[in-house]
Amino acid sequence: MLGRRWCLIALALIGLALPAQAQDKYPSHPVKLLVPFPAGGPVDVMGRLIAQRLSSTLGQQVIVENRPGAGSTLAGRAAATSDPDGYTLMLASAATLAIGPALYNNAGYDPLTSFAPIGMWSSVPYVMIAGQKVPANTVPELVAYAKANPGKLNFGVPNGAPPHMIAAWFRAATNTDIVIVPYRGASTVITDLMGDQIQLGVETTSVTFGHVHEGKVKALGVATQSRLAALPDVPTMIEGGVPDFIASSWTGLVAPAGTPKDIVMRLNGELNAGLASPEMKERFQMLAAEAHPGAPEDFMAFIVKEIPKWQALAKLAGVKAE
Repeated sequence: MLGRRWCLIALALIGLALPAQAQDKYPSHPVKLLVPFPAGGPVDVMGRLIAQRLSSTLGQQVIVENRPGAGSTLAGRAAATSDPDGYTLMLASAATLAIGPALYNNAGYDPLTSFAPIGMWSSVPYVMIAGQKVPANTVPELVAYAKANPGKLNFGVPNGAPPHMIAAWFRAATNTDIVIVPYRGASTVITDLMGDQIQLGVETTSVTFGHVHEGKVKALGVATQSRLAALPDVPTMIEGGVPDFIASSWTGLVAPAGTPKDIVMRLNGELNAGLASPEMKERFQMLAAEAHPGAPEDFMAFIVKEIPKWQALAKLAGVKAE
């Protein structure tokens, strides 16, 4: 009788242990990736590349959930207050970690303490573009024309987004009177630029490449240290006479603060492996994007450096919370 009782207890303990072991295996169910922007935009594209890569290697589906709004701080708040169990991740960018918290005093999170950095993913450079009817083909020609015609050029930018700050930066750096016209999104900016409703824009290569190669808009300068292999004939903004004019749309992956280190390192390893894969290298080449493999600590150091830069540009642009 005693032996039978111990057998029953042992079986019960085994039964209790099995679910616990299953829970310890990460991930045991789908993972949610919060993207702080609407579907279809350049940042969303990067988020979906990450989700696709992780879904193929983690053994569980990574589901993209677009959570735009309040200067991208809605997603930041949702991620920061989620359980730190590795099942809620967020696509990080300058908008959510620097600009949003600078505009919204009640963002609901601290960009440096509310998240556990996992790894940087990419940076995509910005390109200054102009309509075909603009009588300038280079940055120096644009500056000369703008100074000779103050207030006659319009700069279309998504309101409160990085291009808004970059346009204000260019205007201040060149001492030109160019009117900044806020838009709701990049797609409308491009449409109006091609229709000559506005004259200037600044967007990432992932947005502008097709239009530039098709001759629908002109690329005046790239905001990079050196020229892009995909646009070898387009000078850098620095070559055009605007010192230190370097800006990119960067993305990475973060989790809520307190996420176990082993989960963070597992995800970091998968990110880095994805960036080294031939498939991802091909996709990045198509977008003129630069891969940024590295450790979580590398990404944190980058974030710390980027926050004051974008906060200063937001102040320069005079952007206000909607």
